[in-house]
Amino acid sequence: MDNKSRIPLSLVARNPQTSVDQLLNQLVPPREFQTSSFDNYITDGRFASQAHAVLIAKTFATGKKFGLNAKDAKLLKNSAGIYLDGGFGVGKTHLLAATWHAFKGRKVFGSFLAFTGLIGVLGFANAIEALSRYELICIDEFELDDPGDTMMMSRLLSELAPRGVKFAATSNTPPNALGQGRFAAADFAREINAMADRFAIITVDGDDYRHRPTEATDAAISESEMLSWQNGFEPSSFAADNFDALLKHLSTLHPSRYLQLLDGITALGLYDTYQLQDQVSALRWVALVDRLYENKVALRSVGIALTSCFSEEMLGGAYRKKYLRAISRLGALSEL
Repeated sequence: MDNKSRIPLSLVARNPQTSVDQLLNQLVPPREFQTSSFDNYITDGRFASQAHAVLIAKTFATGKKFGLNAKDAKLLKNSAGIYLDGGFGVGKTHLLAATWHAFKGRKVFGSFLAFTGLIGVLGFANAIEALSRYELICIDEFELDDPGDTMMMSRLLSELAPRGVKFAATSNTPPNALGQGRFAAADFAREINAMADRFAIITVDGDDYRHRPTEATDAAISESEMLSWQNGFEPSSFAADNFDALLKHLSTLHPSRYLQLLDGITALGLYDTYQLQDQVSALRWVALVDRLYENKVALRSVGIALTSCFSEEMLGGAYRKKYLRAISRLGALSEL
């Protein structure tokens, strides 16, 4: 089949509808962590905190002590949750997913954005009722850079804890923050106020196991290169859109629908990419990038390199961590 005769799918043409049950059913570990366990978490002997983190998280998930010392056993007994605190690439999400898999009760697993999105769709009171049916809530990359969302999640945890719900969370330290205060435990404790002392803080030291550079970059390609790249995918799994049109389409969808927007897509080509100036559009794009990354959707662009799509003003502003994380993920997706 000639490249030019292959008409790709379009995300802009999709308008997914999401029910409450579908939203809740989405709250499971992403594909990369579907088989994560404590047994296949490979500890680095140079960092004793990794083996210690496995021991505590495993005890928390199963209720068995596994030789835990009296101090740690008492800490867990008095805790509503555990907070895995460490730098980028030390396996925090793996340990969080392992905790989810090992826990035998009713449970949900999602990113911080997934839970704030759920609250946005249901309203706070209905979200409390929906989530109170679960015994464990795992929150990956607990975000600390948006005061409104952070306090909303703090309130959510405070409302659910008295109902017997347990929590496990990780921080959102991006690769570019390494060497700039690696750990976010103090920020976490400060921002979630009354709930902070109900979490057992578990430090996970170590090197980035992926050995990624701290500065991610990619390069835009030509239209002919895009068509050639497209030809390597099944027509039913490849989507292509104009960047601006996609951003406008995202503005018509609640972020909770972004996952379904990507249903069946393994590669996405974007045309006429440019540097963003509008922060609202940029944050919507960040939310989609998170979903693209969780689903390992390969990404290429015609225009500017996607790792250059955020302005210097944005990178120096209040949402710096979000944008740096997105840049890292865009760089990784451009290599798939």
